[in-house]
Amino acid sequence: MNTSAPPPPLPVALLSQHDAELRPAERRLLVGGVGAVHVLALWGLLQIDVVRNAVRDVAPLVVDFVTLAPPKPEPPAPPPPRPPRPQPQRQAVQPPPVLSAPPTPQAAPAAFVVPPPPVEPAPVVQHVVPAPVAAPAPPAPPPPAPPPPKQIPASEVAYLVPPPIELPMASRRLNEQGTVVLRVLVGTDGQPRQVSLQRSSGHGRLDEQAMWAMRRARFKPQTENGVPIEWIVIAPLQYELQ
Repeated sequence: MNTSAPPPPLPVALLSQHDAELRPAERRLLVGGVGAVHVLALWGLLQIDVVRNAVRDVAPLVVDFVTLAPPKPEPPAPPPPRPPRPQPQRQAVQPPPVLSAPPTPQAAPAAFVVPPPPVEPAPVVQHVVPAPVAAPAPPAPPPPAPPPPKQIPASEVAYLVPPPIELPMASRRLNEQGTVVLRVLVGTDGQPRQVSLQRSSGHGRLDEQAMWAMRRARFKPQTENGVPIEWIVIAPLQYELQ
């Protein structure tokens, strides 16, 4: 038994022997010729009916199922519009004829007779004696003017609540001192009604403090013949640095 490998086919053997001797262009031409021989041999086999039937039986059958979508339903046609209802025709109603009654004959008016004017009696003249006119009453005399307030010396004045005399702090720092003379109108109840400056001390702070203090003072009421009266006093207030 021969165990040596069978010799290669002729084209391959020729290609292997002359591989080194062939140029690249000759090598491509040789490979193309071998491929063309194989294609011609295959085409010759397919021309035989037996081989053609065997290839047809062996080839797999490919079936492509195409799913057909159901056709879309067409939208229903809109219903035809309803014909308009016939409007009933109104028949004109003619008013019934008005029957006028014949005018009734009127009697002729009677003749108007003017009556004679009545006889008026003669007027009676009466002599009226005028009443005596009373003389107007004389006007009442005006009430007497109240007497002017009586001025009382300061030495006769008695305080129920003396005026709170206080030297302002600013006046103390500036060494301000002096005497403020005030004119005070006192009522029947002993309260000051009007306070005015009679003579200044020369310092505005001292004058304002004196007027403020005098308004808070209370006097003993003065009487004349047992009757309370208003009176005026010229009151000096003295401010000194202690």
